[in-house]
Amino acid sequence: MFTNFPTSYKILLILSLAILIFCWVYVRKYQSQRESEVVSTITAIFSLAIALITSALLPVDIFLVSYMKNQNGTFKDWANSNVSKQIEDTVLYGYYTLYSVILFSVFLWIPFVYFYFEGKDEDDTSRCTQIKTAFKYSLVFAVICALLLLVGAFVPLNVPNKNSTEWEKVKFLFEELGSSHGLAALSFSISSLTLIGMLAAITYTAYGMSALPLNLIKGTRSAAYERLENTEDIEEVEQHIQRIKSKNKDGRPLPGKDRRTLKHFEERLRTLKRRDRHLEFIENSCWTKFCGALRPLKIIWGVFFILVALLFTVSLFLSNLDKALHSAGIDSGFIIFGTNLTNPLNMLLPLLQTVFPLDYLLITTIIMYFIFTSMAGIRNIGIWFLWIRLYKIRRGRTRPQALLFLCMILLLIVLHSSYMIYSLSPQYVMYGSQKYLVESNATYIDHKGNDTLSVPKNCDADAPVDQCIVTRTYLFLHKFWFFSAVYYFGNWAFIAAFLIGLVVSCFKGKKSVIEGELDEDDSDLSDDEPSVYSS
Repeated sequence: MFTNFPTSYKILLILSLAILIFCWVYVRKYQSQRESEVVSTITAIFSLAIALITSALLPVDIFLVSYMKNQNGTFKDWANSNVSKQIEDTVLYGYYTLYSVILFSVFLWIPFVYFYFEGKDEDDTSRCTQIKTAFKYSLVFAVICALLLLVGAFVPLNVPNKNSTEWEKVKFLFEELGSSHGLAALSFSISSLTLIGMLAAITYTAYGMSALPLNLIKGTRSAAYERLENTEDIEEVEQHIQRIKSKNKDGRPLPGKDRRTLKHFEERLRTLKRRDRHLEFIENSCWTKFCGALRPLKIIWGVFFILVALLFTVSLFLSNLDKALHSAGIDSGFIIFGTNLTNPLNMLLPLLQTVFPLDYLLITTIIMYFIFTSMAGIRNIGIWFLWIRLYKIRRGRTRPQALLFLCMILLLIVLHSSYMIYSLSPQYVMYGSQKYLVESNATYIDHKGNDTLSVPKNCDADAPVDQCIVTRTYLFLHKFWFFSAVYYFGNWAFIAAFLIGLVVSCFKGKKSVIEGELDEDDSDLSDDEPSVYSS
C-alpha cells in the first residue's frame, strides 16, 4: 500500500542531488575567476539549492494527499486518521526544516558573509575587525527575523471574546500559538520574504520572459562589423587627443578644461583598445563560428520561449480574472470555490498529477524557466538600489558580494514561484486529484429498496473538511489572508510588467557581441584576458 511513497521520496532525493549539481555549475559559471572565495561560493550554492529543494517538495506534498483517496471519492483502506496524520506531519516537518534553513540563510548567514567581504575590500582592516563588523550587521537582520516571527506568532487568526479579561486574552494568544505548533510564526516570516520575491519577480522575471526569447531570435551584431566601427572610433579619439596636445607645443600648461577633456579621451581610448582586443578574439574564435552554425536552433528556442511566456501570461490573466469575478473577496485573500474560468495550465497540472511524476517534471520545468528568465532580467537590468547601480552580473566576472545578491534574489523568486503555481492552478495545489462524495438528486433501486445516489466531485475550497485533505503547502501560503490579497494584485502588476517589457524588447536593436562585458562606468573589476563568454 505504501509502494509509491518510497518512490516519491527517492525521486525527491535524486532531484535534490541534481539541484546541488545545477547550483554548483550555475554559480561557478558566473563567479569571478580572479576574486572567487570559497565561503561565498558555498553560501551562494547552498542558499539557491535549499530554495529549489523546497519548491521540489510541492509535488510530493500534492501526490501524498492525492494518493490517500480513490478516484470514486472514498478513502483507501489503509488511509485512516492516524496514517494520514502521520503523512501530513512528515511533510509539515519537512517544510519546517527547509523554511527554517531559508530564514537562517536570509537573515544571518548571507548577511554575515556579505558584510565580511565588504570589509575585506578595505586594505587596512584586520580579519578580526571584519568578523566583528559582519556580526554586528548580521544582528540587525536577526532582530528583523525575530520580530517577524513574534508578529506571526501572536497575530490571532481567531478573535477572542470581547467580554474576556486581559489575562484571558493573553492566555488565548498563547493557546493559539501552541495549537499551530509555530506554523503561523514561520508562515508569516516566509510570506514576508515571498512578498519581496514577488517584487523581484515583477522587476526581473517579467522582463526576462520577453528579453530572453527575443534576444535569442534577434541574435547579436557581427563581431567583424563591430570591430570596424570600433577602429573608426579609436582613430577619431586619437585625433582629438592629438589636437588637444598640439596646444601645448610652446611649453605652456594646458587650461583646466583641456586637461579634463584630455583625461576623458585617454580613458575612452583605453576602453576602446580593450574592446578591440575582445572583439578580435571573438571574431577569430572557433566557438563563435560554432555558435553561428547553431543560429537556427537559437531562433527555434526563442520562438518556443516566447510561446511559453505568452501561455503563462494568458493562464495567469484568466486565473486572476476568475478570482476577480468569482472569489470570496479581498477579506478572504481572493479564495475561489471551484474553477469557473479554466486556463491551459490549470487543466494540464491535475491531469498530469494522476501519473506521477509527470507533474513533477512540469513543475520543475516551470521553476527552471523562472530561474533562466529571472537571470536574463538581472543580466539586462543589473542590481540596483533606488537609482544607484550596485553590481552587474557577468559570466566569469561576478564579484563575491554580487554573487550573494544574485542568489538571494533568485532564492526569493523561487519562494514566490510556489504562489505563482497556486495562482495558475488553485485546486491542484490545494487538493491534487482528490474527490469527495456528494449526494445526487437521483435515486437507484436495489433489493433493499430505494437509496440516494452519491457521485464523486473534485475537491475545492467548498468541500467538507473531513472529506478532503489540504496540502501542507497551502497552509503556509494562505495562513494570512492579507498576504494572499497582496499577491493577487502583484499578479496584475506582473502581467503589466511583462507586456511593457515585451514592447521594450521588441523595439530594442540587436545586442553587441560583447554586451555588458566592457563598460566605461562599470564598477566591477574587469579581467583583461578575453574569453568566449559572449557567444
